Amino acid sequence: MTLRDLRGSVAIVGVGQAGIGEAHGFTAMEILAQASAGAVADAGMTMRDIDGLATCSSSATMWSMPTAEYLGLRPRFIDSTMLGGSSFIAQIMPAMLALASGQCNAVLVCYGSTQKTGAVNRKGMVDMWRQIDPQPYEHPYAPLQPITSYALAAQRHMHQFGTTRTQLAEVAVAAREWARRNPEAAAREPLSIDDVLNARMVSSPLTVRDCCLVTDGGGAFVMVRADRARDCPRPPAYVLGNATAVWNRQISSMHDLTVTAASESGARAFAMAGVRPDDVDVVGLYDAFTINTILFLEDLGFCPKGEGGRFVEGGAIAPGGRLPVNTNGGGLSCVHPGMYGVFLVIEAVRQLRGECGERQVPGAEIALAHGNGGTLSSQSTVILGTGATR
Repeated sequence: MTLRDLRGSVAIVGVGQAGIGEAHGFTAMEILAQASAGAVADAGMTMRDIDGLATCSSSATMWSMPTAEYLGLRPRFIDSTMLGGSSFIAQIMPAMLALASGQCNAVLVCYGSTQKTGAVNRKGMVDMWRQIDPQPYEHPYAPLQPITSYALAAQRHMHQFGTTRTQLAEVAVAAREWARRNPEAAAREPLSIDDVLNARMVSSPLTVRDCCLVTDGGGAFVMVRADRARDCPRPPAYVLGNATAVWNRQISSMHDLTVTAASESGARAFAMAGVRPDDVDVVGLYDAFTINTILFLEDLGFCPKGEGGRFVEGGAIAPGGRLPVNTNGGGLSCVHPGMYGVFLVIEAVRQLRGECGERQVPGAEIALAHGNGGTLSSQSTVILGTGATR
């Protein structure tokens, strides 16, 4: 079996979210369960139908086991790969292989976090980062991770290609314009270029408005083989391509601060899908910081390297622009509970189903979702399509 044989063999048939923005007293496991129950019901199934599980958490190394226990599952396939925010897109390929081999029949991919209302404050988050993810070449200098690393990449991009702070601000404003059309988004108040530029500087050149939200949130989706997907109540979103690449862990180990492993994961996902960037109708990019969107637009082939800043100018990725990017509002304005990747997939599926209301991209047939983990470390790309593209 080749990757092209896998193309379109599996579909996402159910999605669910819970605790978006704030969990209102529920725990991370509880909102995970709420999102999972919603996704399973959306697929026209019950938990008894789920025999595959993919999940992980930054707060527990053995998260998959209590998750299976809490949900009452006895999975025949289980994946707890932890690559940071890209994990839930990276878990799609192992799930596809398990489904294709007959190891299982329905895989639940799920996540929950109460990063906003949990006990760990911002200083505690930085301290926890250093304890659970020691990086001997960087931590002795006490960087404010992860933002220090992303600020370093942004500074280099500005120096090398002439990217401006205003262009970075365009990314944040575009995300907010999409969020204002999304009733589930956590941040919906107006945001201007000047608001971003004049906000409190956190790590130059990134202000607080260049940084993602800190929220709670749970998300889940259900995957089945294509033959079964036809019988599910919602239109399937077929997996056309999926790939993951990791070139480094520490930002100081990147061979080029302006080129990420998305250039590899994207190329392989596009090759498997048999499509090109020009074929993509709606794009979801892991926008933990505004520089991410610019880097990933370049590395995934939507514009040449160094042109990302100019590409986003003039509302080009906002509603009414030439390329719809982060239509739910992204991590910058919708939701970011520590790891964001699962929400990228959920939004892509909803767009392909035509369920997004005021923010719906007309005629969307192909969607790309791209996840990022660590400090520009792990990169995972998935390309989804409607039945017309299979």
